[in-house]
Amino acid sequence: MSKNVIETVTFKLNDGVSREDFIVAAKEMSPWVESRLGFLHRRLSCTEDGTWVEQIEWADMDAAKAAAAAAPSALENAGFMSAINGPTVQLMHSELEVVIN
Repeated sequence: MSKNVIETVTFKLNDGVSREDFIVAAKEMSPWVESRLGFLHRRLSCTEDGTWVEQIEWADMDAAKAAAAAAPSALENAGFMSAINGPTVQLMHSELEVVIN
């Protein structure tokens, strides 16, 4: 049985992009993310130093990798993607081992 996968992406925003505008772009991207096969949950947070952390839970590694590959070219995601400072992006996929509710 495959394990759920957590996709974690950290990044900073481009100069001049406001927190408020970015949140709007993130919400506009949500329907695309939610429509992807294997999508389970999405969280987006920001640290005190302005590093954004997006975590998306997927049903399996194939779903996670397929969505990660398709996201940059999806027209619906243009506002979100164009706000991100590319060189600051770090993406990783990890298998979920423990869940405590």
